Amino acid sequence: MADYLVIVESPAKAKTIERYLGKKYKVKASMGHVRDLPKSQMGVDVESEYKPKYITIRGKGPVLKELKSAAKKAKKVFLAADPDREGEAIAWHLAHSLEIDEGSKCRVVFNEITKDAIKESFKHPRSINMDLVDAQQARRILDRLVGYNISPLLWKKVKKGLSAGRVQSVAVKMIIDREREINNFQPEEYWSIEAAFLKDKEEFNGAFYGVEGKKTELKNKDDVDKILDRLNGKNFKVDKVNKRERRRNPAPPFITSSLQQEAARKLNFRARKTMMVAQQLYEGIDLGKAEGGITGLITYMRTDSTRISDTAKNEATNYITETFGKEYLGVKKPNKKSEGAQDAHEAIRPTSAFRDPKSLKPVLSRDQYRLYKLIWDRFTASQMAPAVMDTVTVHLLNEGVEFRATGSQIKFKGFMKVYIEGNDDNKKEEDRLLPKLEEGMVVKASDINPNQHFTQPPPRYTEARLVRAMEEQGIGRPSTYAPTLDTIQRRGYVTLDNRRFVPTELGEIVIDLIKEFFPEIIDVDFTVKMEGDLDAVEEGKVEWVKIIDGFYGGFDKRLEIAEKEMEKVEIKDEPAGIDCENCGHEMVYKMGRYGKFLACSNFPECRNTKPILKEIGVKCPKCKDGNVVERKSKKRRTFYGCDNYPECDFISWDKPISRPCPKCDSLLVEKKVKKATQIQCTNCDYKEEPQT
Repeated sequence: MADYLVIVESPAKAKTIERYLGKKYKVKASMGHVRDLPKSQMGVDVESEYKPKYITIRGKGPVLKELKSAAKKAKKVFLAADPDREGEAIAWHLAHSLEIDEGSKCRVVFNEITKDAIKESFKHPRSINMDLVDAQQARRILDRLVGYNISPLLWKKVKKGLSAGRVQSVAVKMIIDREREINNFQPEEYWSIEAAFLKDKEEFNGAFYGVEGKKTELKNKDDVDKILDRLNGKNFKVDKVNKRERRRNPAPPFITSSLQQEAARKLNFRARKTMMVAQQLYEGIDLGKAEGGITGLITYMRTDSTRISDTAKNEATNYITETFGKEYLGVKKPNKKSEGAQDAHEAIRPTSAFRDPKSLKPVLSRDQYRLYKLIWDRFTASQMAPAVMDTVTVHLLNEGVEFRATGSQIKFKGFMKVYIEGNDDNKKEEDRLLPKLEEGMVVKASDINPNQHFTQPPPRYTEARLVRAMEEQGIGRPSTYAPTLDTIQRRGYVTLDNRRFVPTELGEIVIDLIKEFFPEIIDVDFTVKMEGDLDAVEEGKVEWVKIIDGFYGGFDKRLEIAEKEMEKVEIKDEPAGIDCENCGHEMVYKMGRYGKFLACSNFPECRNTKPILKEIGVKCPKCKDGNVVERKSKKRRTFYGCDNYPECDFISWDKPISRPCPKCDSLLVEKKVKKATQIQCTNCDYKEEPQT
């Protein structure tokens, strides 16, 4: 038997760590938590300072028995759960279960699974940090008090299976508020005037700015006509040419929220998928014997700190200098702790800057490669020099009417040679060159076009936008974003339509009830303050019991009032206007895990259900009789098929369009090409220009 036992959370990294530590160490996995509050009851004694009742998690008995047996035979046990609050709590639960003194130097933490990092961490074991444990325990108990008190009430008053949680309720409220803002939005008319100018046969574009040096808004067509009437011909004089040099700095390395946002924008990953793939990269990939076998490729992925170690900075410096040259090297800046960040460990970065994505492509899956490349690119770019751009603004006058043309050119790419941060508006960073123009020159407007516009409502939240909004407002922490988004969808409070969140009727009913009887639960300021209080517990500034007590006093009273005054809500099934083909009763719309579906009103006698099919206005190209409808696969991926299925088995992953191919008369489909959509023929080589 080995002298030392090391317990980690995941079996995926156990073998790697055991290989790094050598023969004297045996590494086993706890498979996450071994103890938790019971599912069948509250598990919190509110009369005895909120004392939690922990039990062994169902199914974890054999794991715990194996760990106890191994612990008895070992000279010393090291607890090496993940380096965050939850990991500290897992270590504490293990210490209790295995009868290890929590004050002994039994806790080992590492931010990356590499040989040097692992060996160094075992030189500095410490005792379990009870402030971290108490912060996690306080969050768990708070969520249990909210969930196990409000949820049964919702079961009784609305429908079974509902739940309410602190962070999830605020997230749903944000989605509902945005939807109501969209519904109440009153569009306002405004106009613009675009012009194409010619200088020695070179064309460039400009736009109306104002009159007599003042910016002027065009609210209607009368305003536009006044401007056009004022123009004297199409000759414009170049009044001013402003040139300036602009520097653009790189984005910092990823934290959890920014990784989820950028992976959504650039890779089309859901938050949950991003964290799953990141976990694989963190725990290790087999690089082959020559490269050291299984190796962790990124640092820990649950972090809200942009800090990076001096070792990582120096390695990046060497890589950038060798690969791009000294001029591409950024100025070293001291690490700054961002406001509200726990700063427990580093930003998300590659464990070695010299492991560039191209060299790892053969050993990574497609998703692993794409996410690793994103992380590697972002980190490397963050250590590079700013990009330098020359920008030019040309002021063009005609009878006091001013148009402006702007152009820019990248003078020095700097960090942009490696990576450019995405944005939610799909704006591209590109050169827009203007011809050489000097003050006093006259150019001709070859075309002047007025355009009518209407103000647009704010967009619905995508996962990336919602995570960003939650982060900006201080709601939740890195480990909570992905589970929160997953929960609100599973509960049927929101659905995804074209990757954007739409609240369901059920979601609106639940949030309106919580708003009426438990307003603090969905109050953003209250939620932010609670996160701050939990951080204070972690920093040892306040006892966790005081935080719970401050909340529960008022909450308990509201609970009593809600029990008496909350009226029962009946959610009536909406008639679908068609009859059940099995029994003849009317079909109705029901709400399920993935949104609405059709069900027979004669349930439970008749259990007929059908998906709601969305027609796209295209006749089936195979049977010529049916209509093409939008469907969902088991993995919730959209595809298109004939509504005569199973008689007709036509399917397409790409969206068909109604017009035929002009070249061969076959089916045309919309294909995703990067961030654009391109219409292509399914039979010949016909393609149209991609549209963003």
